[in-house]
Amino acid sequence: MAQLFQNFIGGAWVDGSSGKVLISTNPANRDDIIGEFPSSTPDDVRKAIAAAVTAKKAWAGTSSVARGQFLMKAAAYLQSKAEDYAQAVTRECGKSIVEARGEVGRAVALLQYYGVDGMNPVGAVVPSMNPNVLLYTNRSPLGVVSLITPWNFPLAIPVWKMAPALVYGNVIVLKPASAAPHIAALIARMWEAVDLPKGVFNLVSGSGGAVGNEMVSNTGINAVSFTGSSKVGHGIALGAAGRNIRYQLEMGGKNPVIVLPDADLEQAAEITVSGAFKYSGQKCTATSRAIVVGGVIEEFTSLLLEKVKKLKVGPGSDAASVIVPVIDEGSRDNVIAAVKRGREEGGVVLTGGGIPKGDGLDRGTYVQPTVLSKVRPDAFVACEEIFGPVLTIIPARNADEGIEIANSVVYGLSAGIFTRNLNSALDFANRIEAGIVKVNGETAGVEPQVPFGGMKASSSGSREQGKAAIEFFTEMKTIYVDRSRT
Repeated sequence: MAQLFQNFIGGAWVDGSSGKVLISTNPANRDDIIGEFPSSTPDDVRKAIAAAVTAKKAWAGTSSVARGQFLMKAAAYLQSKAEDYAQAVTRECGKSIVEARGEVGRAVALLQYYGVDGMNPVGAVVPSMNPNVLLYTNRSPLGVVSLITPWNFPLAIPVWKMAPALVYGNVIVLKPASAAPHIAALIARMWEAVDLPKGVFNLVSGSGGAVGNEMVSNTGINAVSFTGSSKVGHGIALGAAGRNIRYQLEMGGKNPVIVLPDADLEQAAEITVSGAFKYSGQKCTATSRAIVVGGVIEEFTSLLLEKVKKLKVGPGSDAASVIVPVIDEGSRDNVIAAVKRGREEGGVVLTGGGIPKGDGLDRGTYVQPTVLSKVRPDAFVACEEIFGPVLTIIPARNADEGIEIANSVVYGLSAGIFTRNLNSALDFANRIEAGIVKVNGETAGVEPQVPFGGMKASSSGSREQGKAAIEFFTEMKTIYVDRSRT
């Protein structure tokens, strides 16, 4: 019998009010049931928000140094359980165990970074025109923050939102993706283990359709931070704007690399394959378009195909696997349909394009690593996020056309260029419409101490992680202190 999990509200584990459950399964083996989780209702969300509202005054009144110490304790706890959490990520999300271990390490680093940040200044003393006035700035927490997070980084993304939110004095209600509720339950156990005050962190599992609106519209909510699809993000923006509360959206990407004729083609092919196919392309920063300039397209394509055909397809529990299962049957069907449409629009499938067979792969939701060539820049597969192991190769006559093609989509999250020419690299960095720019590097993979976010339809404009996080999670105050006359 599958293990039954609960919501975490006000420091206690409680059943969902509907009595219904969501079932989480292993995408590498759909017969492997991880557990049953509450299919929550708006009433459950209201209870979680009420618990957070009750806790917010005391938490905001706790010193940032003390708040940071809770994060440091959580980092130590997570580090002590690192392999358990990594194995859980691999089992629930299909991620390679190598990458899952890296995700846990990143979560530890985020908790440590913001734990230390609790001792850093948050304002400044500013000279006043009046010598008798003390003029300074300070920051106040927003209050109760809804966190709505995706399944592909089920540990790192919630942590990179909640760590700054908590250290800057906010309280949290987390709703994880329906496909990854187990990792969210493990996050709750982490906070429980370090005795985080009751109500500061609350967890409600359930479908976005059932509880998402309450996470935005409830009057107890002061801000929303969301990572997920553009369609859902736009709805959150409308709801939050209607209430005049702060919102933060990180959405899709259609991330290009431009390969210039002077590039180290072996390096370019190796890094492009890594960016496009690790975790089966299920990253918002994954490389999905290779725009190749001039006469090197045949050599680059040959090098790339040679590497793609060597990629091991298999479960994430095997450290050698690169092409792991996509998250579920619906995702697999969408990827296959996108490749079919790519063919219909004139693209040529150079490798892959189907569902792999044998070695137990039929028990999981696998897709072959796929490369398409002769793809028009305006084709569906060249413009829309597929979220699978699919790469399109697009020719360009020169660097200017390459940048024009790269900028032609609605997204602007991450982009890269391969070149030995410093002028070309700097020109690209200035002209590309992307929030993250890589020179001779992988479009996927970012460091926690710097801002993360995109342009255009990829983001609402604010940035996550690094020093930028304080801008979203706090309000600035300007304070004038004059001398009393007596």
